[in-house]
Amino acid sequence: MTNRPTMSPQEKSSHRSVLSARKWALMASVVAGLGAGAYGLGINGAGNWFSTPAAAQVSSEVRKVAQPVGFADIVERVKPSVISVKVRMGDRGRDDVAGLSDDSPFQPGSPMERFFRRFGGPDGMPPGMRGNRGGRGMVTGQGSGFLISADGYAVTNNHVVDGADKVEVTTDDGKTYTAKVIGTDARTDLALIKVEGGSNFPYAKLSEGKPRIGDWVLAVGNPFGLGGTVTAGIVSASGRDIGSGPYDDFIQIDAPVNKGNSGGPAFNVEGEVIGVNTAIYSPSGGNVGIAFSIPANTVQAVITQLKDKGMVSRGWIGVQIQPVTQEIADSLGLKKAEGALVAEPQADGPAAKAGIESGDVIIGVNDTPVKDARELARTIGGFAPGNTVKLNIIHKGKEKVANLTLGQLPNTIEAKADFDRGDVGRGADVPRLGLTVVPASSVAGAGKEGVVVTDIDPKGLAADRGFKEGDVILEVGGKAVAGAGDVRDALSAAKTENKNSILLRVRSGGASRFVALPLSKG
Repeated sequence: MTNRPTMSPQEKSSHRSVLSARKWALMASVVAGLGAGAYGLGINGAGNWFSTPAAAQVSSEVRKVAQPVGFADIVERVKPSVISVKVRMGDRGRDDVAGLSDDSPFQPGSPMERFFRRFGGPDGMPPGMRGNRGGRGMVTGQGSGFLISADGYAVTNNHVVDGADKVEVTTDDGKTYTAKVIGTDARTDLALIKVEGGSNFPYAKLSEGKPRIGDWVLAVGNPFGLGGTVTAGIVSASGRDIGSGPYDDFIQIDAPVNKGNSGGPAFNVEGEVIGVNTAIYSPSGGNVGIAFSIPANTVQAVITQLKDKGMVSRGWIGVQIQPVTQEIADSLGLKKAEGALVAEPQADGPAAKAGIESGDVIIGVNDTPVKDARELARTIGGFAPGNTVKLNIIHKGKEKVANLTLGQLPNTIEAKADFDRGDVGRGADVPRLGLTVVPASSVAGAGKEGVVVTDIDPKGLAADRGFKEGDVILEVGGKAVAGAGDVRDALSAAKTENKNSILLRVRSGGASRFVALPLSKG
């Protein structure tokens, strides 16, 4: 061990002074390196903070740098238009409230039930909805909304107020008012309510423009019942289809949106509403940065009808449609996988009367191209019933035009009873498809057309394409089939013609669809 010389008290004091001077010199160099981080502060010998000429110079330099722009001015202007919405559904059994199940306020299997199973909280409930699980008791819910007129009209989500016996709103200044439901639209999940007891409410304006991906967005609402809360983010995507229905056209945002934000507005930096926050994608029930808003143009169109008529009337052509995949396009000899494939026209519907058939592809409306089935549904739904439209279609490989008068889209869809498959025998195999079929005429309730699938090879081609027992194959390669022999013959004919795939028309659960199967397998 090396022996260090012993210092006298005077030497120790002198040594500490030297060290202190070195430390201050080091800190001074750090502060000089930080520049704007000094914020005009110094320390005197007693350890107190005070302003110094050097620090003042640093502050002056900071003031020359452009400061980040906040949202306080926008929030101050728009926040008073946002309301908290509280609903009560009465003291009654859950099964008496719009068909409530034990854990969901929507009919089992309905589009909105499937929607919230996928995008709602971990229990499948809409954000903010809660109540007793089974039995009898009060069912309550909390959501958000925003005023759109000085006399108290306000927008929220259908799932927030649907089935409500009582609706109360709380404004940004803490006042509570009663409100009545003017009209709802389940297909877009929008509702219009009227706040009673005031005539000079602050209100928001719906944007007339379309937001761009990357634009700033502010979400204001009532998350977790906390009251007016503001979060910020950007528009992440547009035109999102999240499987809630044929009119899906959501704006995706990453501004934090949580339970209770449903029905609240998403603002742009101009203070205009670009969308109504409806759902979140969340495995946990909390925000993960993916939220969906109904676009302002959809909101405007819906609430205008709700205010005038209390309901929404949409044009209807009476067809079951599906997307045109690349395989389907190849099977039909189409150059592009675009348009909407008609799976089945409804009997006596406008399309059937105009001569549109299964297998036709609708590629335009009034000479304006339609990209896919969703766009066709939104386009037709945007017309009022009674209007005459021109459909551009491809019929058996040739373009043609069909003129028709739109009907009114039914508010409900009649459920079709399942047929009794009972003991119909094993049936005949179709090895190339990996399934077994029997004539539909031999199965009670299956109808007289097509063949019923009675067995499926889990490793076969049909299983890969989602076939189920009970499905009815109506056509193979555009030819009607009545038995297994017809199916095998149609497959062989397509193979002989060197086709890569073949199109089957299938009825499943009362709805028809086309399925393209490659011929290289089996």
